[in-house]
Amino acid sequence: MSQNKEKVLELAEKGQVLKTSKDLVKDPFVLEFLDIKENTSYLESDLEKNILEHLKEFLLELGKGFSFVGNQVRLTLEEDHFYPDLVFYNRLVKCFVIIDLKIGKITHQDIGQMQMYVNYYDREIKTNDENPTVGILLSTDKNKTVVKYTLPENNETIFASEYKLHLPTEEELIEAIEEEKKNLELNEK
Repeated sequence: MSQNKEKVLELAEKGQVLKTSKDLVKDPFVLEFLDIKENTSYLESDLEKNILEHLKEFLLELGKGFSFVGNQVRLTLEEDHFYPDLVFYNRLVKCFVIIDLKIGKITHQDIGQMQMYVNYYDREIKTNDENPTVGILLSTDKNKTVVKYTLPENNETIFASEYKLHLPTEEELIEAIEEEKKNLELNEK
């Protein structure tokens, strides 16, 4: 039913092709395998622990080429210590990917903290033959407006994505498709 049958066939044969850092980022991530009950309270540390217990499934959700580097990897700046939640490496795009887990809305402070992590990895960890580090703020509410005005317009390294603990219902899928159609129509104008 697609208008672009060649593209659909290419996707079916090759799978997702990773060309840029943006290709690494899903939105939303579906973390149903964590088996966290809906409408229950949990902490970011609980979410991180649960992801580590289901690391194989999380790597599959991330997509192609990811390998796990570590969690709570300490960064020391002078006498201050910082701990990004999860650090991965993508061998296909040849870059580090830092994921910080958030419950609730992303704030400009969260984005600033991620910018610091990305800058540190780019300046201290990555080698000259690797691509810039990618930062992903993974939250229940990505707060699109705060992200839009906190990050520069030409940003290609820091992304905000939502995560869902359960697959969407049929009604939610229909609503998402309708919203995507509206966005495409606006972009075409």
